Amino acid sequence: MSANDFSKWLNNDYLTQHPEYAWIKEVSSKSVKQSITNADGAFCKFFKKQAGFPRFKKKSRQDVKMYFVKTDAKAVIRCERHRIKIPTLGWVRIKEKGYIPTDMTIRSGAVSQSAGKYFVSVLVDIDGEQQKTQLNNYGLGVDLGVKDFAVVSNGDVYKNINKQPTLKALYKRLEREQRKLSRKYESLKQRNKIMRGEATRQNIQKQVLTVQKLHQRIANIRGNYINQVVSELVKTKPAYIAIEDLNVGGMMKNRHLSKAVARQGFYEFRTKLIAKCITLGIEVRIVDRFYPSSKTCHECGCINSSLKLSDRIYKCDC
Repeated sequence: MSANDFSKWLNNDYLTQHPEYAWIKEVSSKSVKQSITNADGAFCKFFKKQAGFPRFKKKSRQDVKMYFVKTDAKAVIRCERHRIKIPTLGWVRIKEKGYIPTDMTIRSGAVSQSAGKYFVSVLVDIDGEQQKTQLNNYGLGVDLGVKDFAVVSNGDVYKNINKQPTLKALYKRLEREQRKLSRKYESLKQRNKIMRGEATRQNIQKQVLTVQKLHQRIANIRGNYINQVVSELVKTKPAYIAIEDLNVGGMMKNRHLSKAVARQGFYEFRTKLIAKCITLGIEVRIVDRFYPSSKTCHECGCINSSLKLSDRIYKCDC
């Protein structure tokens, strides 16, 4: 069954026989259509063995709450500096003003929620071609690690931001708030009052929101640091940037390093670096993960095959 056939069956047969799901029609019809299209694409990737089986997207547990698109070719999604007009919602004020371009055509958008805050992202048409950046005739090599976040071939070292006092305090606070939330759930199980009592449920929801806000703040700090590192790497305009193809999944299986690896955000760094390089026309070279980059001396090229993980400094004979 295609996405179009399923949409017809949902509107004509299923919703008429099941009025308890009438909330589906409370949003724009294009929003429902987009969700069905996403599900259709997920199943097509599964049957082509390009991805795993699609997981059920529960409404209360998803960040993206609503899609909106142009209803037809002549329709225009209006947007001003401080507000945007969303179908079925009308004009909505924007807290961060001036981020959405008002002189371009908005094709589609999505409203998402994270830690009690709502966000809107849009897809716009850009007219004309971007000018190509004039690049230098040298390249950069980036080595990611746990002790230091990144070591660049030109000598720059970017420290591990997770060792800063601000993030250390946030991690400790997050552990306390998560233990507090766990105790609330355990207390409910012992009293057999799960989902009973409005006051108890509200207290748990308040604690869940507190934990979510801490996660969001930590993620924002780490994401901002990664953005700064990527910007400093590309602003030198090298001809290419070489990064290692890390086996992050295998590194996560090491129980001594899994937490440190997860907090570094290697995948996020690689994704943002590739996206930025594509925009500026910089070539990204992915080095084989078995290439002995840490064991090779950058001066004479000698390879120290006996180098262990505990050896933090490699002193060559040269």
